[in-house]
Amino acid sequence: MHILVIDGQGGGIGKQLVEEIRKALPEVSITAVGTNSIATSAMIKAGADNGATGENAVIVGCRSADIIAGPMGIVIADSLLGEITPAMAAAVGQSPALRILLPVNRCKNSIIGIADMDIATMIKKAVEEIKKTAQN
Repeated sequence: MHILVIDGQGGGIGKQLVEEIRKALPEVSITAVGTNSIATSAMIKAGADNGATGENAVIVGCRSADIIAGPMGIVIADSLLGEITPAMAAAVGQSPALRILLPVNRCKNSIIGIADMDIATMIKKAVEEIKKTAQN
């Protein structure tokens, strides 16, 4: 099982995802891809097996992932304050991987019909979904 965690800005959501996935599923392979080096570094420090930065790393990583996890913005071009390029959003959206997306209502994207949860609760629910998939 290969999990790709994508995040940008400071990498806070990705860092928390990596930490919790590592605790719940220590045997899985986790690759962290940041839209910038700060995000990548935070996720590597959190326990990712591999890390890379930038547009091409997202595109390549999406080809081999079984699960892609990150904030909802990773499928929306120009989100995360412009860090997600159209090519990145397309790569995530076109990947055959299961996408576990955290509905963070920021950057002029508001997901209607989703309960308002704090990041820790969203991370917990995301990891539960990843565990279900990984154990099948």
